[in-house]
Parts: sequence; C-alpha cells; structure tokens
Amino acid sequence: MPFRERIARRLNESVSSLKRYSQLSPSPSPTQPYLSLTYEDIKALRNDWLTDNNIAFWEEFLEREVLSKYPQAHIVLLRPSMTFLLMKNKDTEMVRSALPDFRNITHIFLPVNDNRNVSQAEGGSHWSLLLVSIIDGVAFHYDSLEGANNNEAWDAAKRLSSVLGKPLRFHYLSECPQQENGSDCGVFVCIIMRHLLVKRLLAVNAGEKISMSMAHKAIDSLGARKEMLKIIENLRKEGERRRVTPSNTPPRID
Repeated sequence: MPFRERIARRLNESVSSLKRYSQLSPSPSPTQPYLSLTYEDIKALRNDWLTDNNIAFWEEFLEREVLSKYPQAHIVLLRPSMTFLLMKNKDTEMVRSALPDFRNITHIFLPVNDNRNVSQAEGGSHWSLLLVSIIDGVAFHYDSLEGANNNEAWDAAKRLSSVLGKPLRFHYLSECPQQENGSDCGVFVCIIMRHLLVKRLLAVNAGEKISMSMAHKAIDSLGARKEMLKIIENLRKEGERRRVTPSNTPPRID
C-alpha cells in the first residue's frame, strides 16, 4: 500500500476516534457506554505493554470520575490517536479543525508514542506523557525511561505550538519516576497523569503557583495494573446489571 494511502487510513481512524471523543467530552452522560476493550487490551493490561485503547480508556475514566466533578476546570485529556494525528499530519489547519477547541483550555495531557510506522497499528515501543500548560506556555515531558521519548515529545510540542498559534517552552523533567522493566511505560503514563491532574492541577485555586515535579513520587506498577483491571471489572458488572434491569422497573423492598 502506498505511503499516502497508509497514512490516510491511519489518520482516518484517528478522526473517527475524535468524532466519538467529541460526543463524550467534556462531561459524558453516565448512561453512555465506555470505550470497548478487546481481549487483547485486557491481556496487555495484565502484564504487557499498554495499548492505545488501554490509555484511552483510562483517560475516559478520569474524565467521568474526576473531571466531571470540576466543571470550572478547562483541561483536555487528548487520546493517543489524537496525539498521533497531531504528530504525523503536517496540515495544521486540518489538524486544528479535527482536534478539540483549545481556545478556553488551560492544560492538555498528551500520551506520546515513539511509533514512526503509520501503517502499523499499536506500533512503537515506548509511551511517555506530555503535559502542556497553555496559560504558562510550557510543555512538561515525563518519561519513565530516561528521556527515551524526548525527540517525539519535542515534535509533539512543536506541532501543538503551531496548532495553538503560540510558542511553547519544552521542559524535560529528569526526576520523573523510572520503570524497572520494558513494559510498564504505559502504566506510568496513566498513574502520572492521574497524579498531576488530581494532586496538582485540581488541588489548587486558580492563579496559584504549583510545582509540576514528580520527584520522590513512587509508582507501584503492579498495583496500578490490578487497580485498573478492578475498575474495568466493576464497570462490566454494572453494565450487566443495567442490561438485565429495565430502566422503568420500580425499586423493590426486600
């Protein structure tokens, strides 16, 4: 398949994901279904390298369970497919029209992948996290593998700068917690994302200064995997309960 067709197919998939995302964000209804996870996604979450879907699901979970409680927050959790679209499509106007409207947004989280092969689904070998503070003009890069994704994160920051129409200073935080194997990078992205969202951005009043350092933050990757699997299982059970209980059935007393 010619290169142009390969990248068009991958980018079309990204745009389809964007359309679904725009329907769910910023405050999806509790009755709307979560992103569907496959058997391979669950298998990866148990003990392997996290998939795009794993990370997208986690972002959707944070939107529903955390961000929905802070209507005054203007924070976007960009899906992996959107970051891929941003990095690989050089048509700034097209990308700007496809991505969410950032005009009133203060911060953007971007999962960054080192996949350079646009024809390979779930490609790449490493995840890292880029947190962009639009109001401060800074892109903070958190990498659990000693900055292995610095070039990719720098590229993502430059492309986002073009989309936003404002300069961004790139800042690699070397004190980021480090993984101890070759498969936990996606887990670190998810847990660091939640920590920065809950313990930093949403924990202070507007206008307050806050450190974005992750120094001395310990991450239990195995515990995090178990937590995420438990969340998925609980949501599955809740979905089953809703399917077998008609919505118009009145409550019964034991």
